[in-house]
Amino acid sequence: MKVYELQSNAGIDALKLVERPEPQPEAGQVLIRVRATSLNYRDLIVAGGTYGSGQKYPLIPMSDGAGEVVAVGEGVTRVKVGDRVAGIFFQDWIYGQLTRQKMKSDLGGSIDGMLAEYVVLYQYGLVILPDHLSYEEGATLPCAAVTAWHAVVTKGNVGAGETVLLLGTGGVSIFALQFTKIHGARVMITSSSNEKLARAKELGADETINYKITPDWEKQVYELSDRTGVDHVVEVGGAGTLPKSLQAVRIGGSISLIGVLSGRGEQVDPLPILFKSLTVQGIYVGSREIFEDMNQAITQHQTKPIIDRVFGFDEAQQAYAYLQSATHFGKVVIQVNS
Repeated sequence: MKVYELQSNAGIDALKLVERPEPQPEAGQVLIRVRATSLNYRDLIVAGGTYGSGQKYPLIPMSDGAGEVVAVGEGVTRVKVGDRVAGIFFQDWIYGQLTRQKMKSDLGGSIDGMLAEYVVLYQYGLVILPDHLSYEEGATLPCAAVTAWHAVVTKGNVGAGETVLLLGTGGVSIFALQFTKIHGARVMITSSSNEKLARAKELGADETINYKITPDWEKQVYELSDRTGVDHVVEVGGAGTLPKSLQAVRIGGSISLIGVLSGRGEQVDPLPILFKSLTVQGIYVGSREIFEDMNQAITQHQTKPIIDRVFGFDEAQQAYAYLQSATHFGKVVIQVNS
């Protein structure tokens, strides 16, 4: 079979298409013909070797993929041949809290990921795709969608009448926009592109802010929220935007800290957290249980993921470069088997 490997930490240039023997499922395992994968910012960090210590190469990258079950090993009961499935981000995080041991099971990081024509996963590391989604749409769910659902619903408990601030228009933020609107809340969203903000409006965003035109966007958020601040912030920027988010959220509000798009390592003043009695919670994707809860809502509301562009399997490097350009709106997908 054909498979992509990251052969070093040299970035996108280290991504190479190679041949490997087609894997076979053992007891409790499932062979999946991968139909599509989708990229996350995390995949760029992994390619650059800065995701975590002890990265092993060669590595099959990408956590997110969907496909069809083509064979099962002995004792498999959760899925059957012909089922349409996606792998979960942390293969060992089924329910409950994240632990150090579960963290060692992240696809495309600690273990080989989904950018291959065929993969073998244990049956417990899979979910069934919603019937109304294509493989390309289903491939967008495991990281960005679960992260957004965890932030907005599982931990955020966002409800009708509340206001949520979203930063940017990448995969997590657009899923968060869709999930927030499902729950009847008001959405403010930022971007450097008026075109992207117009698209966000079409998806239901109530207020939009161009942070290039309005660099002190936290002040505008404050004014737009009746000078009280928003109830929740889905914070994907990291150290570069967190101080502004701390100013934009109301007293007693919450911030879901997800990404490091604007950098890390800078000092952040903790006093606003103390004085405003804020809840700042780290969101690191989510469990299979969270994934399945999200899929129920996606099915109920017939939610469709927003895909910016689909690349061919032989265009994987171009797909990585396109994500790196930050010109996308929503998700970037690689079609593996048509």
